[in-house]
Amino acid sequence: MKSILLGLLLITPCVVFSKEPQIYDVNRHILNAINVHVWSGFYSPREVQKTISYLLEDGADEAMLRGSVNGVFEQKLIAERAWPQITDNDRLNSVFAELKNKGILCLHNTGYTMSDGHEDSYDALSRFPKSQFYGYCFYHGQDLERAVFGGGLMIAYDHVNGDVPDKIKVGQEIKTELEKGGFTLNWNGTTNQRINIPNFDWKNRTSWYKYHDR
Repeated sequence: MKSILLGLLLITPCVVFSKEPQIYDVNRHILNAINVHVWSGFYSPREVQKTISYLLEDGADEAMLRGSVNGVFEQKLIAERAWPQITDNDRLNSVFAELKNKGILCLHNTGYTMSDGHEDSYDALSRFPKSQFYGYCFYHGQDLERAVFGGGLMIAYDHVNGDVPDKIKVGQEIKTELEKGGFTLNWNGTTNQRINIPNFDWKNRTSWYKYHDR
């Protein structure tokens, strides 16, 4: 967990809500991580505060950073009121549920890198009967960051037996269901490329119980 969070400090784009020039670079990086965590919709205020604890280093304004969290949550909750009833995230959830029924295990926001995502997927697969799934797919923490900042969403996938000829069937099934869900894809149809949803509009609602988990 700590290595994943530290990755945010190194890679998260320098896009922040605060534009005050006196904010040091280390604060900008951590503010970006806060924004990603909040706007991702996956984390509670308490979890974001834990993230700040992992990322803090010399020169960081801890009081300012911790004090910004509730304000960013408030901004997101206000923005959610204008969101459509069904967002791209809702449609993706439905697609992932359908793929699970068809034998492909789908994971949201798993790990921070490709290798993390594959490792976490195998861990998840181990909790089910071996015959239940023939493939899996996921997007990882770096994919999440890009999606939150409007860079589209990449979906990785694999066969449970690795790089076998039937791996292409996993990709084809994912493509079919994503297109049924209304998504426009960028994919060359080979196992050498992940499936890209270039115009994915990230709008993942923050659960009310998480927001009050302080």
